[in-house]
Amino acid sequence: MPAAPTDSEVWFLTGSQSLYGEDTLARVASQSRQTAETLATGAGPGPRIVWKPVLTDADAIRRMCLDAEGDDRCIGLIAWMHTFSPAKMWIAGLAALRKPLLHLHTQANRALPWSTIDMDFMNLNQAAHGDREFGHIQARLGVSRKTVTGHVSDPGVARRVDAWTRAALGRAEFARLRLARFGDNMRDVAVTEGDKVEAQFRFGTSVNTYAVNELAEAVDAVDDRTVLALTRSYADTYALAPELRPGGERHSSLRYAARVEAGLRGFLTDGGFAAFTTNFEDLGGLRQLPGLAVQRLMADGYGFGGEGDWKTAALLRAAKAMTYGLPGGTSFMEDYTYDLTVDGGLILGAHMLEVCPSLTTATPSCEIHPLSIGGREDPVRLVFDADPGPGIVVGLTDLGSRFRLVANEVDVVGPPAPLPLLPVARAVWRPEPDLRTSTEAWLTAGGPHHTVLSTALGREEFEDLADMLAVELAVIDGETTVRRFAQELRWNQAYHRLADVR
Repeated sequence: MPAAPTDSEVWFLTGSQSLYGEDTLARVASQSRQTAETLATGAGPGPRIVWKPVLTDADAIRRMCLDAEGDDRCIGLIAWMHTFSPAKMWIAGLAALRKPLLHLHTQANRALPWSTIDMDFMNLNQAAHGDREFGHIQARLGVSRKTVTGHVSDPGVARRVDAWTRAALGRAEFARLRLARFGDNMRDVAVTEGDKVEAQFRFGTSVNTYAVNELAEAVDAVDDRTVLALTRSYADTYALAPELRPGGERHSSLRYAARVEAGLRGFLTDGGFAAFTTNFEDLGGLRQLPGLAVQRLMADGYGFGGEGDWKTAALLRAAKAMTYGLPGGTSFMEDYTYDLTVDGGLILGAHMLEVCPSLTTATPSCEIHPLSIGGREDPVRLVFDADPGPGIVVGLTDLGSRFRLVANEVDVVGPPAPLPLLPVARAVWRPEPDLRTSTEAWLTAGGPHHTVLSTALGREEFEDLADMLAVELAVIDGETTVRRFAQELRWNQAYHRLADVR
């Protein structure tokens, strides 16, 4: 199972200068530590916010930034100028920094004690002054960062900082991700292709292909005791179809599905892979297209892409890391078909087999049905409807000159009627602002048909992630018009060609 982000850290830096004297700097340190602790409490589960000693000179700042770059546990920095920290002191440090930066514009006190304010108070509490100096040097150097204003006890501030820390987790996951492709991508498909060298250069993600028969050998080597334990776990966790139960006519298929899960999980664990792809056109010695195994691995945090789609697999793994501790689910998804009769229109999303059960709080049904493509035995899969709620659909595409993220805010709804003959897991959603505008904008952007659907994350997390990865993000929301959206794409194209952001 991929590691949970509990060992990740966000360092909390405080700027000041030595001219204030030891007594004032001691108060700065005490108040900044308290600010960091309040922020950590409000931000919720996720990476630890680690307070660092107050920085008062250029060498200490440079060293701190270099230490952050060299520490794999550190996924980003939060900086606050409690007093006035002359910005030239920050040039060398910021120039060395590549990890994400959040500029927190806050102050220790929430309300001003109007009747007792004196110059000592003013000198101590001058973040309004100091953060403007810091903001200037960041703009002067072209430093990519997020700026959040407000007192750290404000839930809105904590929420925005939490969104940024989650994006930093996603960025860190991209940077260390090892992804295994079993076989190549589906033949003659364009959108699942992509520049793997550019992806490793830009994101850090290493994508490599393995022969499917290497996986088949791992599957065949699984011992019967492991298979038995997994089939018992399936019976305890899901509503098993009668034919899959012990003694049922298809129980051997469930046992083989368990063997596939154990072999696939072992292969990924041994290789240090946190994401993978499969392809129904290239199954080698496998008797079934992996369905149940893929669904369970996604539920445990692995990224996955069907038909060799490594870009979606990488994006899903990053999103899984970003959802740590949050309610809701996140899954590989595909836009399949529309209902054009209802007001605004609905999209029915599914895939052949591989939709993550994190999207439902109900007990999935474990079933076996024929699969008309792939030329293998009938595969076992989990069948369920995704829980209703607000969500977001995000796709990563390679435009040749750059990568683009396309995101659509959606409302996941229950199916308008039962789906007794559809033997796969599915989600139904109403796209913002409506189906016509959403699909015209998505097609205009060249968005992929494989996506990540999340009811745990929202727009802000992906906005922050796009900034950290220096990739374009095209958002379709309730305010989108196709004409304005097309204009934004043209502006974005000009910007990215001129900036050539690396």
